[in-house]
Amino acid sequence: MISQLINKSISNHKKLFALLIDPDRHTSESLVNLIRNADQSGVDLILVGGSLLNNDIHKSIELIKSNTDIPALLFPGSLMQITDKADGILLLSLISGRNPDLLIGNHVIASSHIKRSKLEVLPTGYILIEGGKSTSVEYMSNTKPIPAGKTDIAIATAMAGEMLGLKYIYLEAGSGATTSININMIKGVKENINIPLIVGGGIKTPEQVRDVILAGADIIVVGTAIEQKPELLNELVKVSREDFSSI
Repeated sequence: MISQLINKSISNHKKLFALLIDPDRHTSESLVNLIRNADQSGVDLILVGGSLLNNDIHKSIELIKSNTDIPALLFPGSLMQITDKADGILLLSLISGRNPDLLIGNHVIASSHIKRSKLEVLPTGYILIEGGKSTSVEYMSNTKPIPAGKTDIAIATAMAGEMLGLKYIYLEAGSGATTSININMIKGVKENINIPLIVGGGIKTPEQVRDVILAGADIIVVGTAIEQKPELLNELVKVSREDFSSI
């Protein structure tokens, strides 16, 4: 169970590194090469999804699963991005926005399919944070991100998500964000929730990985930086393996 993996890591003061893959940005050959790199680097989780996803999600997941034992989680940008070939799904509720379809509407439509699929469901409060530029997720979701300096709003939103019964909080600056999420915001959210915190968007360097972890992230998600520079993956994962037991 992926949830058990996450909980065990947190209880042992270990951090998890998740590689976000948008199949639309890969050929079959480049996807296999990336997965093998992820396997060798020690990536903990693979998230699969994108804003459009023109490639066949079923085939993409099958290709990933045939080349690694790393758990593959759906990170769906739409109802079209659900397949029972994956190990689980981040069932995202976009709680930073006020688009009813992304708060509950799409979930109702997909519920029977997800139930039948036997996918492990990870109910996740998805919080979009301003990342220095307009991102695909902002445009496609038709929602505005929380301003980067509004830590109080991010904290209140995360607390509300936990009170509603969501099991994970995901602070997201968006794919291709020019800046990662403010460290003080990460700290503030972490200090006010008792569920795992996922942080992604705009993370490009080992120093940023370390800073995000020290601020309180339990799972670090990186995607665009690896697409642009695949050789960086091993270095970023290595940082997540440092001893953070004192925090």
